[in-house]
Amino acid sequence: MLPLNLQSDLIQTAEALADAARLAILPHFRSANLQADNKLSQGFDPVTQADRAAEIAMRDVLAERRPMDAIFGEEFGVTSGESGLTWVLDPIDGTRGFLSGTPTWGVLIALSDESGPQMGIIDQPYTGERFIGGFGRADWTGPHGGGTMQVRTTQTIQDAIVFTTFPEVGTPEQAAAFGRVAARAKLARYGMDCYAYALLAAGHIDLVIEAGLQAYDIQAPIAVIEAAGGIVTDWEGNPAHNGGTALAASTPELHAQALALLKKTG
Repeated sequence: MLPLNLQSDLIQTAEALADAARLAILPHFRSANLQADNKLSQGFDPVTQADRAAEIAMRDVLAERRPMDAIFGEEFGVTSGESGLTWVLDPIDGTRGFLSGTPTWGVLIALSDESGPQMGIIDQPYTGERFIGGFGRADWTGPHGGGTMQVRTTQTIQDAIVFTTFPEVGTPEQAAAFGRVAARAKLARYGMDCYAYALLAAGHIDLVIEAGLQAYDIQAPIAVIEAAGGIVTDWEGNPAHNGGTALAASTPELHAQALALLKKTG
C-alpha cells in the first residue's frame, strides 16, 4: 500500500495529465482542418495531430512532476523509470470516433505497478466529464455535477445492457462469442469506445465486451470499474491488463454467465 501522501500526489498528477490533454485536444475536435495518418498498410487505424499533441503534453507534465516514473504511451512508446510505477497513456482512445465528431472517445490515464493498474482516469474533454477510480476513490464530475460511482446490481444476462465498440468485435470466432451474449441480453449497443467503460462504472450499463485491445486501451478502465465495484478479466477469466480480450461486468454473477457464453464452443 502506497503512503497516503503519495497517493494524493499521484491523483493530483493524474488530474494534471487529464487537464493538459484536454487543452491539447479540444482545438482539434470537429475542426475543419483535422487530418489523420493511417498506421496500417492494410485497414485503417488512424492517428491525428491531437493524439500526438495530447501525449506530448502529458509527458511534459510527468517530466516536471514525476520524472522517476516510467511511461508507456500509445504514440511514443516506453520511457523507462526507477520508481516501480508506470503511467499508461492513451491520449485519444477512439480516434475513429474523434474523426467522426462523436463524443464517445476519451483520454485514458492509468498508474500501474508490477501487479497491474492501481488508479485510472477516463476523461471526456468535450463533454467535460471525468471518471476517477483507485486509492479509495470512485467518483465522477461533469457539467451537471458529480458524485460517487457504483456499478449496477444486475444478476442475469436477460436483464443486462451490453456494449462493444465494433460489431465485428475481433475474429469471426470472437464475433460469434459476443453474439451469444448479445442474443440473450436485454439490449446490445455498439460504437461507444472507452465511454462504455465509464457508463458501466457510473451504473448505467452492465457489460462491456471487447477484443484486440492493447494494454493502454484497458488499464484505466480496469482501475475505474474495479474501484466502482465491478470486475474486469479477459475471456478466460484471467487478468486483462496486458490487453487482448476484455470482459467487464457489474457483478460477479453476471460476469460468470457472460464468461460461460464467451467460452462456449459449438
